[in-house]
Amino acid sequence: MTFGEHLDELRGVIIRCLVVTLLFMIVAFIFKDEVFAVILRPKDEALQLINTAVTGQFVTHMMVSFYVGLIAAMPYILYEAFHFVAPGLYEQERRLALRLIGSSYVMFAAGVAFTYFVIFPFTLRFLAHYQVSSDVCNLISLESYIDTLTMLSLMMGAVFELPVVSWLLGRFGLLTADRMRRYRRPALLAIVVVAAVITPTSDAFTLMLVSVPIYLLYEVSILVTRK
Repeated sequence: MTFGEHLDELRGVIIRCLVVTLLFMIVAFIFKDEVFAVILRPKDEALQLINTAVTGQFVTHMMVSFYVGLIAAMPYILYEAFHFVAPGLYEQERRLALRLIGSSYVMFAAGVAFTYFVIFPFTLRFLAHYQVSSDVCNLISLESYIDTLTMLSLMMGAVFELPVVSWLLGRFGLLTADRMRRYRRPALLAIVVVAAVITPTSDAFTLMLVSVPIYLLYEVSILVTRK
């Protein structure tokens, strides 16, 4: 294929990905009640969310629909991206790319699920009811709720990529299992600090609830780097 033909193929890939994302976005927009029932499930019944802008709820609805559409379309987007670059790869490189894409997607999804079911409910319960003074009450906006959930999901999704990144660095000879074993103690301290930042709660239980899975990811990283 010529350079122009490659550009035409890339344009087709981008257009197909945008169309699929748009279709999923429309579906998510139509099924508003079902989508927001899932998103708002982590909050307790005592917490009432508010909206302070005239267009706030509509803009949030559009934004959430886009996020849901993008997440739903991501397997297709990855499929299109792989098939675009696959012809230029050797067979071994194709297998490596498939493993990398598949494992990255699974680990990121696991991090998002861990956030949704574990981290976000505990963090929300603490921050929503935290008061510097009894004279100051908390009124949590819908926008703030969505932003916090999105931020934590992205952070934990990135953290859960640790085994994938370690495996990739090991393949290139930039990281070894022995080196990771030697730095276990500093890594454990860093994990506790990261967990404290992700979940700014005051109880040790929540800190351990986040620290232990991340440390297990570190141990898994040692195993996959050794192979």
